[in-house]
Amino acid sequence: MIIAGAYLPENPTDPVDIHVERDRITAITPHDASVLTGESTIDAHGLIAMPGLVDSHVHGEGALFEPRVQRAMLKQGVTSVVLGQDGVSFAPSPAGTGHCAAKWAENYFAAINGAAPSGFSRGSIADFLEIFDETTALNVGYLIPHGTVRYAVKGGGPGAATDAELAQMSALVREGLRDGACGISTGLEYTPAKFSDTRELTELLQIVADHGLPHVSHMRGYESAAVTALEELRSLAVATGIHTHVSHLHGPHREITEALDAFGTAGLGITYDTYPYLRGCTILSMLALPSWLPVADVDAMLAALGDPEQIARLHREHLDALDELWPRVTLAAVPGELSWTEGLSLPEAATRLGLSPADCLIELLRASRLRASAVFAQPPTNSPESVRQFALDERHVAGSDAIYQGGSPHPRGWGTFANYLRTYVIDGQNWTLADAAQHLARRSAELFRFTSHGHLGVGKIADIALLDLDQVRDTATYEDPQSEATGIDTVIVRGTPVLRDGELTGATPGRPLRPEPR
Repeated sequence: MIIAGAYLPENPTDPVDIHVERDRITAITPHDASVLTGESTIDAHGLIAMPGLVDSHVHGEGALFEPRVQRAMLKQGVTSVVLGQDGVSFAPSPAGTGHCAAKWAENYFAAINGAAPSGFSRGSIADFLEIFDETTALNVGYLIPHGTVRYAVKGGGPGAATDAELAQMSALVREGLRDGACGISTGLEYTPAKFSDTRELTELLQIVADHGLPHVSHMRGYESAAVTALEELRSLAVATGIHTHVSHLHGPHREITEALDAFGTAGLGITYDTYPYLRGCTILSMLALPSWLPVADVDAMLAALGDPEQIARLHREHLDALDELWPRVTLAAVPGELSWTEGLSLPEAATRLGLSPADCLIELLRASRLRASAVFAQPPTNSPESVRQFALDERHVAGSDAIYQGGSPHPRGWGTFANYLRTYVIDGQNWTLADAAQHLARRSAELFRFTSHGHLGVGKIADIALLDLDQVRDTATYEDPQSEATGIDTVIVRGTPVLRDGELTGATPGRPLRPEPR
């Protein structure tokens, strides 16, 4: 196959022909007009050939097999995704233990990751990655989710890990690395990871550091709490030497940048991902319920929400002080009988149900069995200028934090990469095309050691997106969140066209992504 007449990000003035055999680029030559006569030629005149973009943070475990989700990603030029985020996913879930981590993750993160992929109920990370082998149009990397590891060994309760439990966790982490995981993720605001102590985290991160792979963290806090949370990550990095990567970073730019700079001063690696929006999306129970409730245990939570004494305490000690939060909350996914509330603000849903916002919250959680999620406006410390400054930093990569559950999801799953291209390359001219390739592809590929991806060169995997710069834009909005991006109608994964003339071809060349040797 020849992609004829394209422009490369590093040289967008001289057209080239990109020669592909099987799944690799075999040559990049000055454009020869005669190649247009070949049957296996793609005419790319006037288009930019970008390396397939790498979404460093996606919650697509249960959604990646859906054509609408593949289209959402490919129409932005994304060809590779990294799953296993925030410390919670389906593997490892070893048989023979009293704690089925996969079932727990399915219940706890149903509003985020969806149901476990068909064919997976328990098993190793190798078993999980195999599910994505030539079954989707995109490549899939996977992080060892620390919370899942902890649950598989210790369950969801508090308390420090014993020596025996820590040995079991360490064994699962080592096995995950052998299976092809590209690092470890922690979700330090989530149960049960929030119960882990420094000893546990240090020992597990050291194993990953010894393999030259990163620690990807949903920190213990963001916005006003981000600096303190970064200090914890830095102390772990000092103890282990691990490269730290912060998930969905947001908050006051100046203070956070000073905390990031402290990593470099100590000789430590630090990167982060962001999405270009001022609203987030999360599990409704996490957003609005206090930490003293068992939010990760569905049965226990439903019992608590049916107990008048617990409800009275919940109002008295927590909910009655959240009047400022309710107008900032829009319902994204509410499975069950109240699905009609999706897309409504919490006060709007409350009015239609004839309830107070606090009581409406309780009813939504009951009716959905805690599987509800919400889009929410972040505090003003996450400003447009803060988002811009984070995006201009050389430590930045793009990560959509896409969640595909519900009828009114966050638009970031449909617009993040197109938004970055439109805002920072086309309109703002803050990035060159070469900069965009770094932020949106190459830097993430290098972080996870997917070194055959993220760059167009001879011998590299032929993951290629063809951009019409005049047409690239994100069209997804909070009101219409699943509107597809425009300007990318041809995408090739591993040498096979998966999007052509804006439509899926039905090809599924995507493979598991495993770190390549150092």
